[in-house]
Amino acid sequence: MDLRLTPSIGSAVARPAPAAGAAARGVVAEPKEQAGFSTALKSALVSVSGAQGESGRLSREVQLENPQVSLEETMVAIQKAQIGFQATLHVRNRMVQAYTDIMNMQV
Repeated sequence: MDLRLTPSIGSAVARPAPAAGAAARGVVAEPKEQAGFSTALKSALVSVSGAQGESGRLSREVQLENPQVSLEETMVAIQKAQIGFQATLHVRNRMVQAYTDIMNMQV
């Protein structure tokens, strides 16, 4: 089973392809970005931060009585941000616990 996290905020950057003779001139191409734990964690944090920003924006719009923003939409955005934050907090706590366990191991 292949599970991949995709950030909700557009983080893809278009990069131009290197010229055909770039390797011959000694120009090294950028290494491909590996889909490791650190990139997955970073994209998840960006996604949670975006969800919190969006919920804050919608909350302000409801307080300012903007007729284009519904209360239901705002409440759903707040719940998404809260669930994302709680999940991030649990991952952080597990990582700290794993680090503590590793550091306390007898060598």
